[in-house]
Amino acid sequence: MKASRNKKTILKTGAQPLLQQLAAMPEKLAAGQFRTQYAALCFRRLVGDASVEVLLITSRGTGRWVIPKGWPMKKKKPHEAAEIEAWEEAGVRGVARKKPVGRYTYLKWLENGDVAPCVVEVFQIDVQDLVEEYKERGQRRIAWVSPDEAARRVREVELKSLLVNFKPKMKG
Repeated sequence: MKASRNKKTILKTGAQPLLQQLAAMPEKLAAGQFRTQYAALCFRRLVGDASVEVLLITSRGTGRWVIPKGWPMKKKKPHEAAEIEAWEEAGVRGVARKKPVGRYTYLKWLENGDVAPCVVEVFQIDVQDLVEEYKERGQRRIAWVSPDEAARRVREVELKSLLVNFKPKMKG
């Protein structure tokens, strides 16, 4: 199968579990291992309320709703990489929890046309500051929404579950 045809198949089935997506491309199951990425589940508490809003951004390629994420960074711990991604992609600074609050899987389309199955470790970030100017400003849209609304907007099934069940954990 051609890469572009595979990509169309996956885009149509974006809400399917990862293994179903990979079943459409059996060569990818045997070709390699899962790559790791780190993501930021940024939240802010609503004043006078016990509820929270979470941050979603659009991806640069497809414009679908996602959370800030990226590849591991040299000399940075995973939670620090998540903090940097949140800063670069959405202009938010905050305190990241050192332990992941969950993980999800998805297929990442690489620039060379290959597909890489990824495991994304998700770190919650209690947002302290928002700025107007940041690295990827103008390349993405940003939305602060309830965890339930965030779950409706994202495609990845495991991320949906993480969002709908999200309750900020204490520091650690």
